[in-house]
Amino acid sequence: MSWTHSHMSRALIAATLVVALCLGCAQAARAQAIPIPTVSIGIKEAQKPGEVSVLVQILLALTVLSLAPAILIMMTSFTRLAVVFSFLRHAMGTQQMPPNQIIIGLALFLTFFIMAPVWKQVNEQAVQPYLAEKITQEEALGKALEPVRQFMFRQTRDKDLALFVGMSHMPRPHNSSEVPSTVLIPAFCISELKTAFQIGFVLYIPFLIVDMVVASILLSMGMMMLPPIMVSLPFKLLLFVLVDGWYLVAGSLVQSFR
Repeated sequence: MSWTHSHMSRALIAATLVVALCLGCAQAARAQAIPIPTVSIGIKEAQKPGEVSVLVQILLALTVLSLAPAILIMMTSFTRLAVVFSFLRHAMGTQQMPPNQIIIGLALFLTFFIMAPVWKQVNEQAVQPYLAEKITQEEALGKALEPVRQFMFRQTRDKDLALFVGMSHMPRPHNSSEVPSTVLIPAFCISELKTAFQIGFVLYIPFLIVDMVVASILLSMGMMMLPPIMVSLPFKLLLFVLVDGWYLVAGSLVQSFR
């Protein structure tokens, strides 16, 4: 019994020492408190006009970054390329081959190749002078938009441009500089879609002929339960490979923008 009481007393003494040690550490930490930084977001009154200008510029920059995909799609050659590649895949009947990621990637890098001269002009006329502080931000924006507008004007049909000019109820423009970008961009988009559908129709014809020939042969042989698409798919792939289809399609698309 004495041995048990001695162990209990030792345990109580050890627990008391641990509690005292923890309290001492807590008091030392409070005595030497380490400052923790905090981040606060709020709205306060600006002391200088420059502070408002910087905030507006940051807001505009974030807006442009969020609209960058739409700008890339609607103001470059990406629309025509992506639509034509989708038509080609459906005409061949390969379902999801090539996958969407490959089609979008191919259209994206071909867009970089086609738009390289335009972006070179933007860099030489607007970006570099602005970085060298030779022109203001407004002048840089106008000079950067000018080569892109020239590219869109070359690919836009007069009929489509006249449609949006008429719907905007603006005076008849005498030259391209009087056409606002809000009118030019939608006209360019529908022109690109029309051109892409025309190219897609031409791509469909040879594959449609192969489907009709295979279907006629199967019908004459009495194989009515065999899907014609299953038989015609290897022949369409063979035809596309023999004529070097990707070479012809990519080359024709790039040349259509020259």
